[in-house]
Amino acid sequence: MTRTVIESKTKTVVIGFDEPFCVIGERINPTGRKKLAAELEAGDFSTVARDALEQVACGAMVLDINAGVVYNSNPNPNETEPPLMRQMIELVQGLVDVPLCIDSSVPGALEAGLAACQGRPLLNSVTGEEDRLEMVLPLVKKYNVPVVAISNDDTGISMDPEVRFAVAKKIVERAADFGIPAHDIVVDPLVMPVGALASAGQQVFTLVRRLREELGVNTTCGASNISFGMPHRHGINAAFLPMAIGAGMTSAIMNPVRQVEMEAIRAANFLMNHDANGGEWIRFSRVLEAVAAGKSFAEASSEAAAAGGRGGRSGGRAGRARG
Repeated sequence: MTRTVIESKTKTVVIGFDEPFCVIGERINPTGRKKLAAELEAGDFSTVARDALEQVACGAMVLDINAGVVYNSNPNPNETEPPLMRQMIELVQGLVDVPLCIDSSVPGALEAGLAACQGRPLLNSVTGEEDRLEMVLPLVKKYNVPVVAISNDDTGISMDPEVRFAVAKKIVERAADFGIPAHDIVVDPLVMPVGALASAGQQVFTLVRRLREELGVNTTCGASNISFGMPHRHGINAAFLPMAIGAGMTSAIMNPVRQVEMEAIRAANFLMNHDANGGEWIRFSRVLEAVAAGKSFAEASSEAAAAGGRGGRSGGRAGRARG
């Protein structure tokens, strides 16, 4: 059974077919967040700290760290992003004990993140583009870390799911040439917006099944892509996620602070028999009860996490994180 192991200094998370769905928190990312980008350029990390704590309290098992800010004072990301990535990782590691996902298109930032990370982070990402394969796969091998493989190549993103599967297969095969096993490849088959392509959901479900059955790899996606441009996006996301889980998807990069999506994932874990005796669902139900009583989802989740000793440094070592 395929198991992708990700570690912090004190905690291990396993992405796998027989594991709870792995929620990778997406919010520490300045893309499209002008206020956060301005804060980071000014050396203000207060939003990063708040987002780290809140996401873990709400159920994130891994945190994605993206330092992709284009500074007004220096527009060269090759110079600015590596030291910023290192600062962000060091800060987040001091606040929460979950493993990290290092997210960058800048080679120097990936290596700076790998050098700063404690444990075994997930690297995000490699594509089928030749220069990207030659740049990222040696880092994956050198640091012995798993990597997200995105199913696009030098020709761009294909609307044909057969092409996207072929790109994923190429990446898995090229990784093998470097001695990187398939269980350390987490494929993102690319989710298209359902508003632009009516069969987008069906495509992903079919691709996930093929990736699992034919390549034996774990999978991930940017979950909110499915609802891009649509009204009431969270309802679409909440329907998509359990369907993707049923098809075999094992993780997603998403916003865990959204109650409806997290409720759908917790229920899907229970229904897929990835929540022994419904223990996590019962614990989560107490958060929902607090929300019904008037608290925000983030507030109720934070209080529940504090009461249970989960998420922060006081949680101690957990052999396997449960969603």
